[in-house]
This record gives sequence, structure tokens and C-alpha cells, in this order.
Amino acid sequence: MITGATTAIGRALVEELLDDAGTERVIAVGAEPTRGVESDGRVVRLRVDLRRERSIRELVFGPVREHGITTVIDMATHRAASALGSYALNVEETRRLMHFVERVDSVERFVYRSFGDVYRARSDLPAIIDEDHPLRIGPGVPQYVLDRVEADLAVCARMGMSRIGIVVLRMAECLAPEAGSQLWDYLQSRVCMRPLGFDPMINLMSAEDAGAALALAAKSRAQGIFNIPGFDTLPLSRILERFGRTEVAVPSPLMRPAYALRRATLGADFHWSLAEDRLRYGFVLDGQRASEVLGYAPRHPVHWPLSLERVGRRAERRNPRALRGAIESILRSRGGV
Repeated sequence: MITGATTAIGRALVEELLDDAGTERVIAVGAEPTRGVESDGRVVRLRVDLRRERSIRELVFGPVREHGITTVIDMATHRAASALGSYALNVEETRRLMHFVERVDSVERFVYRSFGDVYRARSDLPAIIDEDHPLRIGPGVPQYVLDRVEADLAVCARMGMSRIGIVVLRMAECLAPEAGSQLWDYLQSRVCMRPLGFDPMINLMSAEDAGAALALAAKSRAQGIFNIPGFDTLPLSRILERFGRTEVAVPSPLMRPAYALRRATLGADFHWSLAEDRLRYGFVLDGQRASEVLGYAPRHPVHWPLSLERVGRRAERRNPRALRGAIESILRSRGGV
């Protein structure tokens, strides 16, 4: 069973599982109406409000038990940072789902899709982040981030105590529409401000790689926490180039009010308080453990709006001398992590 199955990552995961002949049944649970109907009869699509405990109970002791589901993959979370009442879905849903599935005899594994932004980014901390890196908790941390940390830790707390195998995947940001990416929303403006004096390295993943990592975790017998990096690692300035955006470097104190004004006038969802550490210091997830234990390696680049050739032509028009450095930097980033 997959929660959050109507998201970009959820759709990629369903396709990944259906490509495996050993998959007997997929219960795809989402809040939105189904987009299209698969011809594969192994898929059962359900629309469920997972904010309600009763709905989760009926889902688990109904379809999950009836179909003999062995693995539950939990990806249900609010994609909008400004959503009201998000705690019920971001945290309580995960706790309740774990509590109920542990009581279904057929369920053997629980895979939780967590986020790389649960980690703290700071100038005095390593930029290459392993699974022991400090988490982003404490005064001043936005509630949206604290929700993600709390849900992550709630799942981790059951490891070694539950009869089922538990896996937490802390994944790089998925740069795709409808994936809940703050960076994606940031890039929807033609002019993007970035903090003066900072050009951090950022690791990004595609929905295809996210789906592949979740499928590997579902099929594996391994347990524990795994960092899941993406294919592309490049500076923020190069990300802006690949989206064809005009960048404006401004002092960091001006970023918050500027993007608050954008949010108020355009209804955008980007919050500087959620992304400020990453857009100043950046970080790259160390995927060594996922590679060695799960056999995961990122293979699919982000779907960039501009090709390398178009980036080169734009750079040449602006500054011919900068062309070679820009292209070489982007080519190096395609090697992944």
C-alpha cells in the first residue's frame, strides 16, 4: 500500500512496482481524484482522508487486511507549507498508520519517506551529510520543518521495538511539479533573488529516482535510516541558469520581506524561513549506505527546462568569457554524487 500515491513521486513509484512481475497488488491511496486509469488490474485506487483516525483504521483493517498487503509505504504529507491543520497529516497520520499496521499479521515492512531538510545546514557543519548528522530542531525552526522532524523521529523510535521491519528514507529535494518542493516554487519567478555572497551546492533528485529508491526499500529486507541523494549536484547559480531565470543577489536580511511580499501578492508558497539555510550553506546527502545496503544509485537527472546548449547560447550572449566555465561546471554536475 502506498499513501501519497497521487503525487509525482507516488505515480513514479506505482510504475516502478508494476514493472516488477512479483508485485501482486498495489493499493494506491491519495487525497486527489485519480488521474487516468491504469490498464493493470493489480492496482486498487482509493481516495481517503488520512487526517481522520477513523479513515486510517478503516483503510488498514479493511483493504490492507483483505488484500494481504505485506509492505506499507507512507508518503502522505502536505505539499503546501502554508496549509492549515497540516500537523494532522504530517505527523499524526504517520503515528496512527504505524500503530494500526503493526496489528495486521500480513504486514511485514513499513517504509517512510522522510526529507533531507530534516538535517541542519550551517557554516560550521559538514556539507556532506551522513545519517548521523544533527537534525534541524530548536528555537526559531519553522513548524513545517519541525513536523517533518517529529514524524521522522516517531518512525525511528519504533525501530527495534516493532515486529515489522522499518525503513526511513531521508531523500534529497525532488525538483518536480506537485512534489512539495520549496525550491520548485522559488524557481517559478522569472527573477530570482539569492543571498549576496552565497552560492551553495545543492543536490536534487528526479521523481523517477525517488520512486526507484522507495521500490528498492520496499523489496529489501534491510532496516534503518538511509540518505537518498539525487543525480544532480550543482550551485544555486547554475540551477537558476538551467531554469532560464535572472538572478539578483541581495543582502540576506532583505530576502525574508521580499519573498513575504511575493507570497502575499502572487499567492506563492515559497517561504524564505524554510529554505534560508539551504540557500546559503547548502548540503549534499551522502548516499554510501543506501548504495551498499539497498543497491540504490541515482540514474535520472532532473527534467531541466533548458538544455545545456541553450544555457551555453544564453551565457555566450551575456558574457562570452563566462561560457566555458559555465558549461564545464554543469557537465561536472551531471556526474551526480
